[in-house]
Amino acid sequence: MNLAALLPEFQASYDALKARGLKLDLTRGKPSAEQLDLSNALLSLPGDAYIDRSGADTRNYGNTQGLLELRELFGGILGIPAVQLLALGSSSLTIMHDVIAFALLHGVPGAIRPWAKEETVTFLCPVPGYDRHFAVTEKLGFRLRAVPLNDDGPDIAAVRKAIAEDPTIKGIWCVPTYSNPTGAIYSEDVARALVSLEAAPDFRIMWDNAYFVHHLTDARPPVIDILSLAAEAGNPDRVLVFASTSKITFPSAGVAFLGGSPANVAWWLDCQMTQSIGPDKLNQLRHVQFLRDAAGVEALMAEHRALLAPKFDKVDEVFREQLAPHGVGRWTTPKGGYFLTLFASQGVAQRAVELAKEAGIAITPAGATHPYGNDPDDAVIRIAPSFPPIEDLEAGLRGFCAALLLAEAEKARRG
Repeated sequence: MNLAALLPEFQASYDALKARGLKLDLTRGKPSAEQLDLSNALLSLPGDAYIDRSGADTRNYGNTQGLLELRELFGGILGIPAVQLLALGSSSLTIMHDVIAFALLHGVPGAIRPWAKEETVTFLCPVPGYDRHFAVTEKLGFRLRAVPLNDDGPDIAAVRKAIAEDPTIKGIWCVPTYSNPTGAIYSEDVARALVSLEAAPDFRIMWDNAYFVHHLTDARPPVIDILSLAAEAGNPDRVLVFASTSKITFPSAGVAFLGGSPANVAWWLDCQMTQSIGPDKLNQLRHVQFLRDAAGVEALMAEHRALLAPKFDKVDEVFREQLAPHGVGRWTTPKGGYFLTLFASQGVAQRAVELAKEAGIAITPAGATHPYGNDPDDAVIRIAPSFPPIEDLEAGLRGFCAALLLAEAEKARRG
């Protein structure tokens, strides 16, 4: 396909797009208003039923581990014994930040010293990956090192090589199911390899199960029992598991979870002892009352799927119609989660995003999928279709395609 010859045609299409004066936002993977409506029953709970199963008054202080009923519910889904799972505040990202901060201040089980006393601490970042993960460690002064993310998880050969070369590496970020932004699903073989790595005794796998029930198809990839695999490998303290109800119920008022070995759970409780006298147990109780059990979670997520899946289908439809005939781009078709990834030609992503912005269409900044916001190939673009109405989504996607085609043709013209 001679894209350079089509530059005038693509320029005209783009100019017509700009003239429309659009104002559309495809930047963040937020639930739509219709998805939030699915959990509106939470707003009237728990009412007067604020006593938990143990007889405790959830309005009061106490229970730093979180409500047992909720830990049992989500522990069953995650494959984590309730005694090894904590139900905490509303944000799993906050817990991840605090885990890193506590490691800096106090060290973790197995550490020789607090990480702040190390000259350099490095974290591995599978790419394409989640910008907010990378930002936590960057903000706290860590050095970030990218490793490739394959369809079945981080490239284990690259991870082993990095650890062998760099003794300052203390951890790795992981989103094992429907990874942000590609939708990759980690295999058990990759999980076993991660927990078996020859690494520092305080090496930590930040295992973020952000999308573990967020299916878009009938497929149900099993939740990997990573804590048992780590224990079998002789590294029981290596993994910290995170999850939340943020994209199950209300992102601003959900419940976040932290799972780990007995030593890691005790470490967390000790670290946060002076920080909190207990989480929001009223919110936890209303989640138990609303969700009820694993079947209740599955039923709610089926309603989410009914709203989300058509939007992902629309992305694939528009890209096939607008890009495929010109041989431009390749994109993932995830089976779950909130994102998909488009791979443009090298050196094109930033220009395409800028052109889209000038036409009133906000796309996640090029480079956000890599440490320090720097994609060395300038080729990866994250697409977040969940939030806008499908009509606005289609308009935004078609506009983005016009911007991308122009950017690709400009590159072809330059040779």
